[in-house]
Amino acid sequence: MTETRAPEPVGNYPPARRVGNILFISGQGPRRRGTKDIPGVTLDAQGRMTDYDMEAQVRSCFQNLRYILEENGSSWEKLVDMTCFLTDMKRDFAVYNRLYAEYFPPGPNQPCRTTIEIKSLPTAGNAPIAFEVKAIATV
Repeated sequence: MTETRAPEPVGNYPPARRVGNILFISGQGPRRRGTKDIPGVTLDAQGRMTDYDMEAQVRSCFQNLRYILEENGSSWEKLVDMTCFLTDMKRDFAVYNRLYAEYFPPGPNQPCRTTIEIKSLPTAGNAPIAFEVKAIATV
């Protein structure tokens, strides 16, 4: 199925691939479909990023993830495993962790999670991104 609400991939890869009843979802950044803007990013007059809002980026990534799940016959409750990438764990982990708890309260459907700090993530629009999520779900 062709994704219609999630942003277009920034490279040569599919947003998701289904194998049997398992859906593997490629890393999703916060960019919205049809735009180069990254939610929560502040740019200076020269177009360089001066600041970003982690909450805006996490919420946008999770919305993109939800779109891909739904458009591929799955749902939020069927997420099994999440890998989350942050570019500044010290600065952003508390905000990310609070939001993660909001989206995934404890219970039988809570997915496994790995959180990794990495040096950088791609420039997926008009600025580098500070958060990305990769996931596996059942269908």
